[in-house]
Amino acid sequence: MEKSRLEIDCAHGKGIASIVCCHLLNSVDSVGFIENNSDPDNLQAWCYACEFFFQQEEEMSEEFKNFNNAKVVCEKCYEELKNTHSIK
Repeated sequence: MEKSRLEIDCAHGKGIASIVCCHLLNSVDSVGFIENNSDPDNLQAWCYACEFFFQQEEEMSEEFKNFNNAKVVCEKCYEELKNTHSIK
């Protein structure tokens, strides 16, 4: 059975929904890019600050969720953010 994927509309048109932290969307400087799901059909990422916060909390606490403030983007936006924020 094929998995159904959630699609969203954005400036790129219709695309597969992906999740990123607000810092990836709001920062013009590179903040690091950590993919936190190995399933290629479930794109999720956050920045280094979110990774540090998550490690301190040891769980998806309410404080972490508020800090992360996750947003839904399309997979093309996700790839652009990955290229912008990945530290090489």
